[in-house]
Amino acid sequence: MLLPLALALLVPLGAQAACEDVKADIARKIVANGVPESGFTLEIVPSDQAESAGGQVVGHCENDTQKIVYTRHGDDAPSP
Repeated sequence: MLLPLALALLVPLGAQAACEDVKADIARKIVANGVPESGFTLEIVPSDQAESAGGQVVGHCENDTQKIVYTRHGDDAPSP
């Protein structure tokens, strides 16, 4: 009886962890392309808010319910 409840509580944590993993992978690729870590931000936002996030969508997670938005800082950093 407690197992289904425990699993239900852990699913949101696992989904967020999966989004963080995708975000970290994208960040590594951007840094590998020569953009300093201080030159950009990545933000996980709900899919319906991605357009208003002010950056470029560079990934998605949680069955496409979340988007990862890239925002560049400064003019000298190349786009991913």
